[in-house]
Amino acid sequence: MNRLLVRTPAFMRTAKRFLKRHPEALESVATTLELMENDLFDPRLRSHKLKGELEGSWACSGGYDIRIVFRLARSTPDPSPEVVELLAIGRHEDVY
Repeated sequence: MNRLLVRTPAFMRTAKRFLKRHPEALESVATTLELMENDLFDPRLRSHKLKGELEGSWACSGGYDIRIVFRLARSTPDPSPEVVELLAIGRHEDVY
């Protein structure tokens, strides 16, 4: 099932900043976003629910220390394609 990845303004800011500091991660991030479009729960993504301040959001791995935080949104009235709001990207300690 294909999903629609919606890049929020906050995601775009953090992505621009992160990729400027870590240009070597560009390919890994692109691969991760492609996997997310096809299957959010692909084992390579290690998707998991978040707790605490980020409760209601999910995170997945985009490489060794890269995390992408996202939220599942409902598209109405037609539920297809599923909408995924990308919220933030960065190193583990930066996004949590």
